[in-house]
Amino acid sequence: MSDFLVIWGQRDVVLAGLLNTVILLVIAAIASIVLGAVLAALLMSKQKAVAKSAALYVDAMRCSPFLLFVYLIYFGLPTLGISLSNWVSGAIALILYNTAYMAELMRGAWLELPATMIESGKAFGFRGVSLLRYIILPPVLLRAMPMISSQLIQIVKDSAFLTVIAVSELTHEMTSIQATYFIPFAAFVTAVVLYWGICLAIEAANGMLDKYAEQRRS
Repeated sequence: MSDFLVIWGQRDVVLAGLLNTVILLVIAAIASIVLGAVLAALLMSKQKAVAKSAALYVDAMRCSPFLLFVYLIYFGLPTLGISLSNWVSGAIALILYNTAYMAELMRGAWLELPATMIESGKAFGFRGVSLLRYIILPPVLLRAMPMISSQLIQIVKDSAFLTVIAVSELTHEMTSIQATYFIPFAAFVTAVVLYWGICLAIEAANGMLDKYAEQRRS
């Protein structure tokens, strides 16, 4: 019990790490969903060169370990003259990596759309970006939302890897506390509970969106 009192005494540090994790999640979630929608459109392009290039990016990200990708951005880019801070490197890694997954999820939902829906949109004069924004994306996002929420939980878990480049997220701060006070059990149990809380919040939001989707269908 005394170990958890130590954690409580370091609550400012813990909350700072938690806040950083949530900020990384929000930034990566918004950016990867937006970029994923664009990439999904490229995957569905009728121009084979465009679709194959997009598919190559998706496959490259999905087949690469996230940790290796973090190393590539943080340690590899400086050799090309591009130096980024550890926090920016971590955020970019989360965004670029998860964009590929979001795009594939949306592509799957897109393929399930009735062809008549898209044809009707074209008949009403929607083309290009307007067709994507107003006709295709709303039902695609609603259909893919359960899978997107699962990917958001994956972003939360991926963010823990950023401790290897000293990003001050939750895992990094809890590791620092346990190294200082030698209380690994209390430190990491607290981290697990906090990560669990974030994931429960994502699942709750997904539940509300599911209810909204059901209302739209009825």
